[in-house]
Amino acid sequence: MLESIYVGMTGLLGYSRGLRVIANNTANINTPGFKSSSLQFADMFYSGGNLGGGSTSQNRDQVGFGLSTAGTSLSFKQGELRQTGNDLDMAVDGQGLFALQDANGKTTYTRAGQFKFDADGTLVSRVNGEKVMGLDDRGGLVAITLAGQMMSLGRPTSRVEFSGNLSNTVTEQTIGGIAVVDASGASHTLTMKFSVVSATQSGTTMKVELMEGTTVVSTGQMVFVGGKPTPETAKMQAAYAPAGQPPMALTLDFSSDVVLFAGQTSLKVDSQDGIGPGALSGTTFDADGNLTLNYSNGSTVKGARLALARFDSPDAVGSLGDNQFEQLDENAWHLGVAGEGAFGKVSAGRVEISNVDLSQEFSDLVIMQRGYQASSQIISTANDMLQELFSMKSK
Repeated sequence: MLESIYVGMTGLLGYSRGLRVIANNTANINTPGFKSSSLQFADMFYSGGNLGGGSTSQNRDQVGFGLSTAGTSLSFKQGELRQTGNDLDMAVDGQGLFALQDANGKTTYTRAGQFKFDADGTLVSRVNGEKVMGLDDRGGLVAITLAGQMMSLGRPTSRVEFSGNLSNTVTEQTIGGIAVVDASGASHTLTMKFSVVSATQSGTTMKVELMEGTTVVSTGQMVFVGGKPTPETAKMQAAYAPAGQPPMALTLDFSSDVVLFAGQTSLKVDSQDGIGPGALSGTTFDADGNLTLNYSNGSTVKGARLALARFDSPDAVGSLGDNQFEQLDENAWHLGVAGEGAFGKVSAGRVEISNVDLSQEFSDLVIMQRGYQASSQIISTANDMLQELFSMKSK
């Protein structure tokens, strides 16, 4: 009878542990990156009977000693990716965990990509401030930082494209408002003077002068046939040396939409590729985990690349709390980057929420409750039988 009470107690202990696992899963239903667990049950050892072999009938006297638990098993099924509107919130769509490093140099891993840039410009976790790690060219982990990238120096103009009409009814015409950017980021306004050199039925030849104020900085020649510049003269190379700056080699491109016809002159600058300096205006990450820096001058620059880690077996992963995991077997872990090999893509502006299935948890809860009730009934019945035995002695 006492053995039956002990067996019932193992059931109570096992099902109470199962209830605790369910409670932990349910409590974390809204925790970003949380991975649910399930408790593994096993029967305990047996005694009696012939355990050395033979027919089944020789083991008919075996009796069990109840229920044991064999630990918990993590489920790494992907949770829903929920939109947050924060560009530095990230989720991995597929395999992969973000790598974090604390102040002591310990590396941990997470699926909860809630990040920010701290006061020093280093990408860190919003939970505890661990550094979010990137991968360098040699495959090593490095911190992702904005140091040296707060400003964009821009680039000097190298090409100016024009469109519009040059009037064929005048012998001289001037086009103004040609803005170019020098190596320091300063803008300069130039003009171009077109003078007819010769005009015949076969074509019109024009002298082209690039000017800054009244100073001619470069000259060239254009030939129009059938109202359009010939391919050989449609692109003019000009040298311009701004004051205090190195000379600039400019390509003046008239090849696309420039014509010579009657009517008013409408020639204008269509585009130029120079960019002045700009301040950092926004940061995000693309699908391959590359840091994308946006500047006020309209330029976009690629920065460091996020490191991702994956594992071969859930048995190599241990839960640490704070949405983080650790390596239990370093040989089963691999580093890489998003979009390559078995790694998934990075989705910016989203976080992965818990993968807890509430309907499954409530179903398991009923099973745990019934198991606990049944185990308690075993203890109660065994106790009643003992009471009956004691009452027989008193009689």
